[in-house]
Amino acid sequence: MNHSVLLIIALLLMSLRIDAKSKEVDSLLLVLDKEMKNRANYTKKRETRISFIKESLTDNAVSKNRYDLNNRLFEAYKPFVCDSAIHFLELNLKISKNLGDKNSYYDTAVRLAVLLSSSGMYKEAVDILDQVPKDSLPEELEIQLFYAYDHVYGELAFYSRSELLKATYNKIAHGYKNKLLQLLNTQSDLYLSMLETSYRDSGNIDLALETNDKRMSLLSPEDPSYAVVAFHRSLAYHKQGNQVLRKKYLILSAIADTQSAIKDNASLTLLANILFEEGDLKRAYKYIRYAMEDANFYNAKLRNIQISEVQPIIDRTYNLRSEKQKQHLRLFLSLSILLFVFSILSLWIINTQKRKLQITHGKLQKYNGQLQRLNLELQEMNDRMQHINNSLAEANHVKEEYIGLFLNICSTYIDKMEEMRKMVSREITKGRVAELLTYSKSGSFIDNELKEFYNNFDNTFLHLYPNFVKEFNHLLQPGERIELKPGELLNTELRIFALIRLGISDSSKIAGLLRYSVNTIYNYRAKIKSKSLVQRDDFEKLVMAIHAPTKETYYRAR
Repeated sequence: MNHSVLLIIALLLMSLRIDAKSKEVDSLLLVLDKEMKNRANYTKKRETRISFIKESLTDNAVSKNRYDLNNRLFEAYKPFVCDSAIHFLELNLKISKNLGDKNSYYDTAVRLAVLLSSSGMYKEAVDILDQVPKDSLPEELEIQLFYAYDHVYGELAFYSRSELLKATYNKIAHGYKNKLLQLLNTQSDLYLSMLETSYRDSGNIDLALETNDKRMSLLSPEDPSYAVVAFHRSLAYHKQGNQVLRKKYLILSAIADTQSAIKDNASLTLLANILFEEGDLKRAYKYIRYAMEDANFYNAKLRNIQISEVQPIIDRTYNLRSEKQKQHLRLFLSLSILLFVFSILSLWIINTQKRKLQITHGKLQKYNGQLQRLNLELQEMNDRMQHINNSLAEANHVKEEYIGLFLNICSTYIDKMEEMRKMVSREITKGRVAELLTYSKSGSFIDNELKEFYNNFDNTFLHLYPNFVKEFNHLLQPGERIELKPGELLNTELRIFALIRLGISDSSKIAGLLRYSVNTIYNYRAKIKSKSLVQRDDFEKLVMAIHAPTKETYYRAR
């Protein structure tokens, strides 16, 4: 028994941790959404920094100073615009050759090879590296050369479709990795990065994460390298099968890339793909388009090819769902228009009857003096007036019942939409209509319909009772009166008592119409009554006494 209790407690704690992490991911997605809106500003800041460096290029002289400035421009352009980065490296090849500085020439060539391989130009990269002598190089340059070879052949192995070539390239890359590990400082980020990759590839995720922790400790989220380290951490969690943490660090990587205006990124594409698989089509569509914009800006064919494998699928699914939503919206709009026309017609009939009654009432007053001498006729006329007043009250009752009916129809329509969403989800889960699976998981349609339902109710009710909010507040203590937010017609408390004014006092019916639980409606009613100026038992009676203005008062107010 004790073991069962401990197991239950452990499962509950684990559930709470998972829920907390999921909420953290949702919050980070909101941060990423906000940062995406500022992409243009971050891009402009990087362009401003580049322009500042270019202002120092006063001439085209072959000099060490020009070589250093070109290197600074290369570093600025490397994650930003591929063509420009290549351009300044090629300039430095010429400068270092003219200066007779072999080490600078080889250093530039190695950088160029790494950049070309990252862009998919593997043959060009290998040709350049093969021209660099392997002997008599300074240790730092030898490290860069071995890293460049490892990078080129690692990329070739990853993208090769031939298993034979993949094995060959991996073997070559592995050889250079071993050489690098012998030369590198064990505390350097490159060493830790290679060690982490080795652990991750071999399935030792705990050691991979431990190594990544060391890399993280050396960086802050504002450091441009943070995006790469966070991306590597997401790969480890992917291997571990922890989707929540994988998403978290992909988001952090994407945020860092965005803030640093890094256009050569991979996090956003992977994140879009994950969100697509999870059914968040709106974000997936938005992120993949941002990723494609970055790839086009960076101008490396390999990045465009990678994204183009994912983007058409997301675009097609998103557009299909949007079209279906539009169809449903058009249907609901048509029904709403019909109901609106019916409402206008009903109001016109009621107003016509009102005008007739007013005319009759005026005639009765005019001839009242003459009818005083005829008691019998006066009694008959009074009976007729009573009948007319009863008819008017009945007409008002019909009007109120109509509003209740209209609200029930809207609520029933929302229920049907919800049931349809559940039915579609079940069908998709069975594998019958896979294209609609994502749509069935989204509750945004129902939320929008509910907002529209509230808006229709608020407008209709306030059309009949324009002074309701003001008179309702007069029943409350001065410090407890309801203040509506900008753009609000009614809030939840006001809608509850608006329904009560219409004759719907049953909490279960109110809960059904407003889509809340019965307890919630009961609590709202009790809370408002506790703030009233009158006895709790008299409060709802006084609410029922709030009347619509007469025609004359209504037009004077307007």
